[in-house]
Amino acid sequence: MGPDLSKVMRSSPYWPVISHTTLRRVLPGFAVSSLGDGMAVVAVSWLAIELAPAPDRGFWVALAAAAYTLSGAVGALLLGRFLRHRRPNQLAGWDATLRAGALGAIPVLHAFGALGVEGYVALLAVSSVLHSWGQAGVWTLLARVLPDRDHLAGNAVLSGVGAISTVLGPPLATLLIAFGGPAAVLAVDAATFGVLAVTFLVAVPRDAVPEPEDGAASRTAGFAVIRRVPALSGLLALSFAFFFLFGPVYVALPLHVSDDLGASAGLLAVYYTAFGIGAVLGSVLTGFLGRWRMWPTTVGIVIGFGALMLPLGLGAPTAVSVVCFGAAGLLWPPYSSLSTTLFQRAAPDALLPQALAASSAVRVLSVPLGTALGGPLMAGFGAAGALRLSGAGIALVGLVAAAALTLRAARTRRAAPTGPTEPAGAEPPAGSDSEVGARP
Repeated sequence: MGPDLSKVMRSSPYWPVISHTTLRRVLPGFAVSSLGDGMAVVAVSWLAIELAPAPDRGFWVALAAAAYTLSGAVGALLLGRFLRHRRPNQLAGWDATLRAGALGAIPVLHAFGALGVEGYVALLAVSSVLHSWGQAGVWTLLARVLPDRDHLAGNAVLSGVGAISTVLGPPLATLLIAFGGPAAVLAVDAATFGVLAVTFLVAVPRDAVPEPEDGAASRTAGFAVIRRVPALSGLLALSFAFFFLFGPVYVALPLHVSDDLGASAGLLAVYYTAFGIGAVLGSVLTGFLGRWRMWPTTVGIVIGFGALMLPLGLGAPTAVSVVCFGAAGLLWPPYSSLSTTLFQRAAPDALLPQALAASSAVRVLSVPLGTALGGPLMAGFGAAGALRLSGAGIALVGLVAAAALTLRAARTRRAAPTGPTEPAGAEPPAGSDSEVGARP
């Protein structure tokens, strides 16, 4: 049984990732910090509730959640001239160091009674200033140490670690809050980022990550890179629309459960747990999609995700809608990993950190903007109507992208010089211009 299991592991698409010398050093630290961040999702809001004046709790909770995410987009826009020349492990390490320091200050000040809600929100904002660059550093490091054929599996491993943390983190945070309060959870989160900082700044040798040959290209700003490459601008537009239209779900689903279904928070937890379990399974399956054509698969996922969201707003039985929401969760990691892989292959290597940082900034902004849209949709169409519009909008975006992709492929075939006839069903090799360069 042992030799058979070893043979199965070595034949897995994930083996080149988990056995890679550099990634073996990085992945444990990344897993620890992801679990800490999964715990912080609960603690950030709960500590805001404790610190804020009772009449203004809603305002401060929303502000704390925004500060913990949106400042990363600001950092991506304003800090490019200082950071785009840096090595990817430095970007990831500096982000982790800042997060460890700013988050670690929160429980210290809280223990001495010196933490007000304004200072709390400010520290959350400071902690995330480098986060878009930190994420870009992680993805760039992975792209540079692995060959193209293993990028998808590598992205799937990182996505899977994040998905597992969303399932395990909140229950662990709940237990820790019961014994030590939400500030204790943020102390643990800060410690996990300390582990990640040491991982990238100390455990990864300087020569472990290859540097691009064209160093002068790194002067280009991230959004300029994206504008120059049609594949990147099209992919970023697709991702923005996808995440923006999913944003209203965070407002509509809780109210749908409480008002339309007359159920408790327990049912809402069931929905999110089903989504999280689906995401974990989706992460496992993603690495096996390497032989699929990436653009059609990515666009097909958007269409399928939107279709699976529709039962939530169409009055389907609760069990059916929970299963559909879980199936939508199954598609979430493949989309994230595939879209990141397309970015890694389409962007010039020297420009990859700033392109990925710009992409991360847009993605960070898209969900909160979509969540803000949830209020007007709720007022105009109700919770079920907002869920229907969200699902239909996502599916429509995918269909438009599929139509554009088909037209692009048709134009490419017409423009191609006449040559030997390809066998029926032949596909371009992964990473070729017809695959990566197509604009949805």
